[in-house]
Amino acid sequence: MASEDPEHEGGPSVGPQTQQLNLNLHNPVQANLYRSAEAKAAVRALERTLLGSERALRRREAARRGGLSLLSARKVWRALGFPNVSDDDVWFTEQDSEALRVLSTMVLEEKITEEAALSLVRSIGQMTDRMVVWQVEALVEDMVINEGMTDAAARRELLHLLPDLIDAVEQLLVYSWRRQMNAAVQRLAMRVERPDGSTATGPVADESGAAILPLARGVGFADLVSYTALSRQMNERTLAHLVQRFENLCAEVISVGGGRLIKTIGDEVMFLAESPEGGALISLALARAIREDPDLPQARVAFVWGRVLPRLGDIYGPTVNLASRLVSLTEPGSVLVDASTAAVLAGDDRFILLPQPTRNVRGFGDVQPVLLSQGSGPGLEVDLE
Repeated sequence: MASEDPEHEGGPSVGPQTQQLNLNLHNPVQANLYRSAEAKAAVRALERTLLGSERALRRREAARRGGLSLLSARKVWRALGFPNVSDDDVWFTEQDSEALRVLSTMVLEEKITEEAALSLVRSIGQMTDRMVVWQVEALVEDMVINEGMTDAAARRELLHLLPDLIDAVEQLLVYSWRRQMNAAVQRLAMRVERPDGSTATGPVADESGAAILPLARGVGFADLVSYTALSRQMNERTLAHLVQRFENLCAEVISVGGGRLIKTIGDEVMFLAESPEGGALISLALARAIREDPDLPQARVAFVWGRVLPRLGDIYGPTVNLASRLVSLTEPGSVLVDASTAAVLAGDDRFILLPQPTRNVRGFGDVQPVLLSQGSGPGLEVDLE
């Protein structure tokens, strides 16, 4: 592998290693970051640290050492989100082959199927991709705001900062994964309730014996009011700060309430609750916390208790759709539930339930929304200090 950068006519100097980093030195931002010899050396040193060694293997060599055919290895790499490389590209390291060996061993020992293995890999690829982008941007933003750096200068400095953070962040990642997996196992242990109130450990079936949605859960949405108008008035950095503040606030409230933040979609968050009472408390706490935050606009919150189908880290089913439709009917600063959820919550002194006029909801016909308010009983205590 050449150590010097050959000259490319009419463009910046690009070497084999830099080319494989998929850099675009014609882009002004990347040119500022990577053009200097110091920056290139820092990128290469960081790569060796992260990948464990220099890239020394072509794709066929990496696949063979990992005990997989090239076809199977390419499936894994696509699932991880890797770019396509040719037979001539020296792109892989021994760590890449070791990862393939781990995966192929699980399948060969029949611990999991190939389909399940690819699904696991896809979950890791998609989640870690989003995670590292988040982490990089958080570090850059911190240096811009607190150290007065330009964006380009902060990204150059990050090359020198990251080596000192890798081990600590990796330990936190493994720690968090184990904790989250344990929490998931605890949720698996919960018995599934039948519509008649009895319990079962497997999926519930209807009268015909056909399986229906297996999990009874609460689904909630919190949606910022006037977000579109605000996005037209704010610059990008101010808008990003507002969205981040909203997401962080929601994540903390949902976590304190024992719920799960399923996803964020710009001005909207979607969460899951293990019980109707827990979901109602989270919903009220979300509405209150956002209402009391001087830097955030009002929000609408809706919550529905019903059955859901979990897939690929997301949840699906009519319960999700109804909660999504219901949030659009909610007045700013308020919480709505449907009549079925209200019936489950009735009699609990922590909640006041006020039926609203029936509304026609797309896909559901006539639905009676119910306004949910805090009752005399204790609410969810959230200390955001």
